[in-house]
Amino acid sequence: MQYDSETDAPPREISHHLPLLPLKEIVVFPHMIIPVFISEDICIQAVEAALRQERKIFLSAFKVASGNAEPEDEALKCTLNPPFDVYDVGTVCSIMRTRKLPDGRMKVLVQGLNKACVKSLKVSDAYPIVTVTESKQEELLSSSTSVEAVTRSVRESLERVASLGKVLSPDILMILEDVKDPGKLADLVGSNLGLGVEDSQRILAIENPLDRLSAVHSLLSREIEVFQMQLKIQNQAKEEIGKIHKEHYLREQIRALKSELGDSDSRDEIEALWQQSTSLPLSTLAKEEVQRQLKRLERMHLDSGEASLVRTHIETILDLPWGKLSPDELDIKKVARALENDHFGLRVVKDRIIEYLAVKKLNPCAKSPILCFSGPPGVGKTSLGRSIARAIGRQFERISLGGVRDEADIRGHRRTYVGAFAGRIISALRTAKTLNPLIMLDEIDKLGHDYRG
Repeated sequence: MQYDSETDAPPREISHHLPLLPLKEIVVFPHMIIPVFISEDICIQAVEAALRQERKIFLSAFKVASGNAEPEDEALKCTLNPPFDVYDVGTVCSIMRTRKLPDGRMKVLVQGLNKACVKSLKVSDAYPIVTVTESKQEELLSSSTSVEAVTRSVRESLERVASLGKVLSPDILMILEDVKDPGKLADLVGSNLGLGVEDSQRILAIENPLDRLSAVHSLLSREIEVFQMQLKIQNQAKEEIGKIHKEHYLREQIRALKSELGDSDSRDEIEALWQQSTSLPLSTLAKEEVQRQLKRLERMHLDSGEASLVRTHIETILDLPWGKLSPDELDIKKVARALENDHFGLRVVKDRIIEYLAVKKLNPCAKSPILCFSGPPGVGKTSLGRSIARAIGRQFERISLGGVRDEADIRGHRRTYVGAFAGRIISALRTAKTLNPLIMLDEIDKLGHDYRG
C-alpha cells in the first residue's frame, strides 16, 4: 500500500457519471493506493469501461449487516437496493494498472482521489453506473492550537499502538512526519489501522477534517485499550506458565537431592500419588484435600510417624472407586428366577424382595427402606442378599458386625490417632471397586450387649 506525497496536485474535474465497483470488506480512502482483486463479470466490465474513458471509477463498500449501526447514522446510510446496496459515501479513484491473473481474477491497482456521494444508480446491460456528487476540496486549515494538539495526540497514539504490537507499514511513521493537513492525516492513519468496514466508513463520511482527525484519535485510544488488555492477558498466561515451569524445576531439584540422599524410592511413591490424583475423577473437595496433604507429605521426613498417617490417609482417598458405578439391571423376572434357583420355598420373603425392587424400578429417586432379614442362623439371610446383588448386577459386600464394641470400627477412626484405619463401610467400597455395591450388615443383633452398645 502506498500514498502520494502532500505536494501532489489536486485532482482535476471528474465526470459525475462513473462506473460502480462495489467492494467487500474494503473501504478506500482518498490519497490511498491499494490493489483490488475482482472476479465477477460485472465488476470486470465496469473496470474495462473505466479504462476506455478517463480511467475513473467509483468505489464503495457493501453495507455490512450489523445491529450496531443506528438507523439515523448518516455515515452508514445506504439508499441503493440489493445487489448494489453499497454505502452512499465512497471514493472516486483512478485506475493505475490492471492485470489478469491465471485463476481468472483481475488485479486492479487504484488510487483514491476524492470523496463522493451517490445520488442515483443506472444499471446497464453490462455494469452499473452511478451519478455522484463530489465533496468539496478540503482547504488546508490554519495551524491553530486545537489542530496542533489533535495532530500531536494522533501521532503519539499511533506510535503507542505500534509499540504495543500493532502491525503497521514500516514507512507510515516517517510519512506522518511530513503530513500537516488534518484531513489527509486522518485518511492516512484510518487506512492503516485495519479497522472494520463500519468504523472506516464512519471516518470516511465525516466532512470536517478536524472532526475526522478527532474520530481517528478516538479509535486509536480504543485500540490502545484493547492492546493493553491483550498484553495483560498474555502476561498473566506467561506468569502461569512460568509458575508451572518453576514448580517443575524445583521438583526436579528435590528429586536429585533425594536421589543423592538415598530417598529416591520414597520420592517415586509420592510422584506416583501425584499422578494418580490428577488422573482420577476426584470431586473438588477431595482433590483439594489430596493436594494439600501431598504438599504436607513432601515437606515431611518420610520415616516419621506423621508421614505414615498422612500417606495412609491419601492412599485411602485414592483407592476409593471414584466415578465407577455398576449399572442397575432391575428386571423383575430375572430377579424372580435368580431367587427361585438359589433358594427353595421362602415365598413370603421372595415376594417382599420382588415388591421392594418393583417399587424401586417405578420410582428410582424415591427413598426406599432398608430390608431387614430376621431369622435363626443358617436359614439363608446372607445368601438372599448375595442372590439379589447378582440378579440386579451389583457387587456384594458383607460387613460382619459380630464382636464390634466401638462405633469407630464402622465409621472409621480419627486419623490423628496412631493406628487409625478407615471404617467398615469405606473398606467395603474399596473392596467392591464400585460406588454402589449392595452392602449387607450381617449379625446386627450381636451389637449392644452392654452399656456401651
